[in-house]
Amino acid sequence: MKKKLLVIGFVWPEPKSSAAGSRILQIIAQFQNQGYVVVFSSAAKTSQNTFDLNSINVETKPIHLNDSGFDDFVKALNPNVVLFDRFMTEEQYGWRVSEQCPNAFRILDTEDFHGLRKAREVALKQNESVTKSHLQNDTTKREIASIYRCDLSLMISEAEIEILTNQFKIDKSLLYYLPFLLEPISEDEKNQVPTFEARQHFITIGNFLHAPNYDAVLYLKQTIWPLIRKKIPKAELHIYGAYESQKVTQLNKPKEGFFIKGFAEDVNVVMEQARVCLASLRFGAGLKGKLIDAMQNGTPCVMSTIAAEGMFGELESNGLIGDNPEAFADKAVALYTNLDLWSVKKNNGFKVLDQRFNKANFEGNFATHVNWLSNHLETHRQNNFIGQLFRHQSMQSTKYMSKWIEAKNK
Repeated sequence: MKKKLLVIGFVWPEPKSSAAGSRILQIIAQFQNQGYVVVFSSAAKTSQNTFDLNSINVETKPIHLNDSGFDDFVKALNPNVVLFDRFMTEEQYGWRVSEQCPNAFRILDTEDFHGLRKAREVALKQNESVTKSHLQNDTTKREIASIYRCDLSLMISEAEIEILTNQFKIDKSLLYYLPFLLEPISEDEKNQVPTFEARQHFITIGNFLHAPNYDAVLYLKQTIWPLIRKKIPKAELHIYGAYESQKVTQLNKPKEGFFIKGFAEDVNVVMEQARVCLASLRFGAGLKGKLIDAMQNGTPCVMSTIAAEGMFGELESNGLIGDNPEAFADKAVALYTNLDLWSVKKNNGFKVLDQRFNKANFEGNFATHVNWLSNHLETHRQNNFIGQLFRHQSMQSTKYMSKWIEAKNK
């Protein structure tokens, strides 16, 4: 009988809207390659950007929050592995999975370390450096409790594993590094990307519902772009992203060369036309999909330290890194106007993709690890006593809150 994976999605995947949407599809493909039948369920609404999961042989099942109907569904399905998409879904459904399918291997896909992103956002608003007290916020507490309750948590960034193991003393056996898993780019494809001369203008891209992206666009508009424009008066900045709201639309200023372009049907088309990608993120976590899109299309980047975090390892970056607005603008101008520098950075990007995100380098080890843990689950859980504590009834506030809401709704 085929093994079954149940994915509980925070949202339905939208790979054209966000890197998280691509990431979850990459993980599903890993399990399908291991012979799993995959069922995807979510309590979220679908949208016009929702990916058609049936087209990749994934069964879909809408579910509800605070509803014991989920218990019957998961018990009947009896999955071998349950994957929670972000800690919020584990809070909602983890205790139900534990009760109905105690032997299911529970995996948390963190997407990124939400507590770290929150810490950076708060520190930025307070105009301070991130401290231990910023890191020890309520989001971090909830997320780490979720990590302990699960058997394994997938981490997209080595930098976040370091913080969780060093600052919070989480045992490495509970964490697993699994970055973006990409198809290798052939030499032909590399040679076919448009040349320096064939490209023009700057680009940035990102889902506007994601707070770090909106902040980065505002920061570009108010602080960085005027500095770049002073030195390259004819340059334009084209800003793409899903879910643009009124507050984003009103930033559109063609006279200043600042264009809000909205949703990009095909990121590759707009990315390969641009000469330089700007990633001026001032807070955030995880890995940045916009940098992956840029590298795949041979578009060098100017980025903040936070944007670059976890991306390049020991390798040279596909661009220039700067946090001070003047330095950021100077680097953007240098990359935009210097063919030799641009060419070196473009080729660095291809090397980074080949050496750090080629899915062939991760597939075998991930399959082996999941298989081994599944077969030694009891011992693995005995070694995670804090996880047992968090699953004890005295610690299960989310369970009892959910039961109370369900009773109230009747």
